[in-house]
Amino acid sequence: MRLNRYLAAAGVGSRRRCDELIAAGRVTINGQPSTNFSAQPSACDHVKVDGKLVHVDLPTTVALHKPAGFVSTRSDPHARDTIFDLLPAKFPRLFNIGRLDAQSEGLLVLTNDGELAQRLAHPRHKIDKEYEVTLERRWDPALIPKMLRGIFLDGQRAQIVQLRTISATRLRVVLRQGINRQIRRMFHEIGYEVKSLVRIRVGNLRIGDLPRGHWRALTKRELELLQRD
Repeated sequence: MRLNRYLAAAGVGSRRRCDELIAAGRVTINGQPSTNFSAQPSACDHVKVDGKLVHVDLPTTVALHKPAGFVSTRSDPHARDTIFDLLPAKFPRLFNIGRLDAQSEGLLVLTNDGELAQRLAHPRHKIDKEYEVTLERRWDPALIPKMLRGIFLDGQRAQIVQLRTISATRLRVVLRQGINRQIRRMFHEIGYEVKSLVRIRVGNLRIGDLPRGHWRALTKRELELLQRD
């Protein structure tokens, strides 16, 4: 974020007013006057105007490998562990895009970038979410067409976009909907129970070798790909 945008986002004034302050040498970065309009302060920099510290939460997007047992909310009335307990306290306020139920694991994207959140969450963008599903007994592939056609849940057709058999009890499932506990409920309707459910991909972003309970910042390339999905 260029310096004038940073100052404007911090509430200093319009971009034109911020340009004037920069040109007048009234803005410092880490104690040094900055008249460079192309400067891009980082989250670690101290930016001051006329000696007064200004601050803005820079866009932050991270991938988190949610473990089982954690809920996808900021606080829980039953005092269970939440996904935000896994992030550093110094982080800006982030919001998770979509949820995983407490028993499920895998990839969650958290961000304070409203445009990105809207793009990934809105149904019209039809972002793929891929899961590895382990069932409690041997899978019958003859049921695949039924799952692709869809099953009504609470009056709404729940559909799976793609379903592949990995082994006798393990499947890969791709969704573009966000119905509550959709995969577990769909398999329950046809007589199966899900033993484990792990989200391994959102759009072009894969969980890779990120360990359970750990997070990492998305790269510039990964952000570009998500914004194009």
